[in-house]
Amino acid sequence: MNAMSHPVEACPALVLNADYRPLSYFPLSLWSWQDAIKAVFLGRVNILSEYERTVHSPTYEMKLPSVVCLKTYVQPAKYPAFTRFNVFLRDRFACQYCGDGDDLTFDHVLPRSKGGRTTWENVTTACSPCNLHKGGRLLRETGMHLRQKPFVPSVNQLQQNGRSFPPNYLHHSWNDFLYWDAELEA
Repeated sequence: MNAMSHPVEACPALVLNADYRPLSYFPLSLWSWQDAIKAVFLGRVNILSEYERTVHSPTYEMKLPSVVCLKTYVQPAKYPAFTRFNVFLRDRFACQYCGDGDDLTFDHVLPRSKGGRTTWENVTTACSPCNLHKGGRLLRETGMHLRQKPFVPSVNQLQQNGRSFPPNYLHHSWNDFLYWDAELEA
């Protein structure tokens, strides 16, 4: 498919921090073409790569940015937010009882009805059938076992896990900027 056959909406810009690393890997830090152009005109980013696709006003024409780099470094969060998405990401989008990746929800290892709290250390990813089977019972009452005990992940651990789940669309111009900081295999 040539660049001109892309609808303009299919031209997101990969956003890198001032250290040339993506702001996040999962979800991948992408801006719409409109947000990328706005940031260019406000002087907040440098354009590192462009699509062949252009946009224009009556007096100006420019290629759409495919990779932009922030001029000011954004300090990454020290601790990840406790969200359903981040629990799934910590657990690599797999049920921690059976390993299935479909119809995911989350489960309180120590049920709330028995005093369990909604915390990183007590919430795990579960598929609906396993969650239904466990119900409000303790693990020892069900014969079920956790593949991994729930824990508080670091931002880096979530980023590493996110690299295993690339988005459906990766523009070739992004390749030089993704995963360059990954450890090389021997």
